[in-house]
Amino acid sequence: MAALPACLVALVVALIFLRLNKPPLATIQSPDGDVIDCVHISKQPAFDHPLLKNHTIQMRPSCHPGGMYHESHITHHPINQTWHLNGKCPENTIPIRRIKEEDVLRASSMTRYGTKRTGSIPNSNSINDPETPNVLRGHQHAVASAQVDKCDGTKISINLWQPTISRANAFSLTQLWIIGGSYSGNDLNTIEAGWQVYPHFYSDNNPRLFIYWTSDAYKTTGCYNLLCSGFVQTNNQIAIGGSISSIFSTYGGTQYDFDILVWKDPEGGNWWLQVGSIDVGYWPSSIFSYLADSASSIMWGGEVFSPDAGQTSTRMGSGHFPKEGFGKASHMKNIQLVDSSNYLRPPNDVQLVTEQPHCYNVRNGISDDWGTYIYYGGPGKNPYCP
Repeated sequence: MAALPACLVALVVALIFLRLNKPPLATIQSPDGDVIDCVHISKQPAFDHPLLKNHTIQMRPSCHPGGMYHESHITHHPINQTWHLNGKCPENTIPIRRIKEEDVLRASSMTRYGTKRTGSIPNSNSINDPETPNVLRGHQHAVASAQVDKCDGTKISINLWQPTISRANAFSLTQLWIIGGSYSGNDLNTIEAGWQVYPHFYSDNNPRLFIYWTSDAYKTTGCYNLLCSGFVQTNNQIAIGGSISSIFSTYGGTQYDFDILVWKDPEGGNWWLQVGSIDVGYWPSSIFSYLADSASSIMWGGEVFSPDAGQTSTRMGSGHFPKEGFGKASHMKNIQLVDSSNYLRPPNDVQLVTEQPHCYNVRNGISDDWGTYIYYGGPGKNPYCP
């Protein structure tokens, strides 16, 4: 961060704290160093948004999508977070990871704290398109995508790993993207959810549950987790941005998966987030333009970022290539779309996108047990990816 007078830095940090750290009714000290504030549901950051000043909280979705894929064969893993070891938040509160002074001071820009850069999303048409933000400028992806007509969500079973990060301000993540609009019109809308390892942002190497949204191609709207107004949380069990307890997949050993479902409520139009079997909260439709109606494309897969010149050695997923298969390469399975009738179905015409397949790659397939699935990831820098 550029040098600023100490008094100005202190003032900016104080204003950020005032905006983000709401007065708690209870506080829990997590063993991983996080402080979890239990904030009354009506006092959460979402309601600082000008479009949500008189918003009535939707405490639960009107219904869930029908047609869960091979539901009887799916083992639902509970989502355990490290802070759960030391307590739980009371009813009518939500758990919020407290922002500390060092978190803000680590940021390259205090005014952009908690936001992604433009060009953070892969596009099958953008890799060689000079009019699109350069996705190779530090960001690399290995994803599957589906172009859809009036899609209302997606569901995945996501494989959890703890990839090695080459340096503190690099990251590795696995996520879903729900997309409408475009970069060219500066009106790209996204809803994003998954897990990430991001030492510079969270001050550790733990995999953490995260969300993101934007309604203007990452320019001025949206943020990670609850670091701006927008997402309305209704559940008191999940801390968005909190670390996931140390049950990670191991190479050649036990695999750990959990489910993420995002869908548009057919009555209220809000986009709900379910993690495991828990309805966590929703993105109100009013904060979007295109996604106030429906999505036009969905993506699933991995991303790494590094500011280093040249190829990074940050791992994606397990750090191994898709060809190694189950238990060695990272996977997503039971990939489904929510159609306009609020019914889950498999995607059609899945396309694969990766900028440098010798660094990170992706493969897809279909099976009776896994439905539509992908293997993805890689080690980054290697003899074939210098």
